[in-house]
Amino acid sequence: MTQPSSWGVTMHAVRLYAFGPAENLTYEQAPDPVPGPGRVRIAVAAAGVHLLDAALRAGHRGPLPERPALPTVPGREVAGVVDALGDGVDGLWLGRRVVAHLGLAPGGYAELAVTGVDRVHEIPRNLDFAAAVAMIGTGRTALGIVQFAEPGPEDVVVVPAAAGGVGTLLVQYAKNAGATVVGLAGGPEKAARVRANGADLAVDYTDTAWPAKVRADLGAGQASIVYDGVGGEAARQAVALLGPGGRHLVFGWSAEASGRAGGTSSRASPGPCSAPRCSAGRAACTHSNSARSPRPPTAGCVPPSPVSPSRTRPPRTAHSRTADRSERWYWSHEAPAETHGQRPGRPERTHGCNTP
Repeated sequence: MTQPSSWGVTMHAVRLYAFGPAENLTYEQAPDPVPGPGRVRIAVAAAGVHLLDAALRAGHRGPLPERPALPTVPGREVAGVVDALGDGVDGLWLGRRVVAHLGLAPGGYAELAVTGVDRVHEIPRNLDFAAAVAMIGTGRTALGIVQFAEPGPEDVVVVPAAAGGVGTLLVQYAKNAGATVVGLAGGPEKAARVRANGADLAVDYTDTAWPAKVRADLGAGQASIVYDGVGGEAARQAVALLGPGGRHLVFGWSAEASGRAGGTSSRASPGPCSAPRCSAGRAACTHSNSARSPRPPTAGCVPPSPVSPSRTRPPRTAHSRTADRSERWYWSHEAPAETHGQRPGRPERTHGCNTP
């Protein structure tokens, strides 16, 4: 084992002893973690903070199999410098600038964090620690989303919650792919950030007239892709902008988690989309204005067949294995051109499973 000069010095960490509000988090001293065989210790320079972290802190299970055991040090994404190595780890890792997703094991809100060497990625010189943390978690999620509905120069892409972490990257990705991007955000300040991030049209969705403004700006054009990580009324209005053959990709659970006044997430609304919660995680669904019969829920969370990465247009089911070796399943449904223009009372919905 390679030991640093500071070995044995007590570190500081943010610890949670009881689920509840942010005031339950305690900044205190804690014993230095020691890396075991095949593991490294990282002197943390940046740690990721997400909506999921806040939900877990409040006591919600979220998409995890169970709530974290208490007491716990929250946080699952860290970037910093490797300062200690466990047995069997190549000495070249010592002193490297790295980023890692800790997986289901927490421990990121601390001065030191330990993880397996197979989870560690060296940070390029032109990337700072904060950006690296964003890419190891939010970035991999964004890349997993776009592979199921790849944008191109002919697309008009609508991104609800475009000022958030995933939304920010989806706007950048779609713009770099040549698409026209409409970014939705709650409030003028957030809309300004979306505009500065490169969106062709940045819209404040708290203004009830925003759909009419978008239609006026697009003229004869119609949206072809909606990346929906929010649900609620904003998402329903965004889906109504889709033209024939448009695609609506649903991911995440923020509107359901926050319960904000924008409307209930389609994943929790009554009717065909009220699928039983999967034992492996939170159900996800995608819908379109198709007249065809909806696909039944995926029984018992049995995933569909993986999609070949060589496909440029995704089939209705798709699969990706994320960087922390967890699996996420999404449904992507492309509406038929001859039926999409119809406005049935309830859109078709299909279901899939999301596991952390």
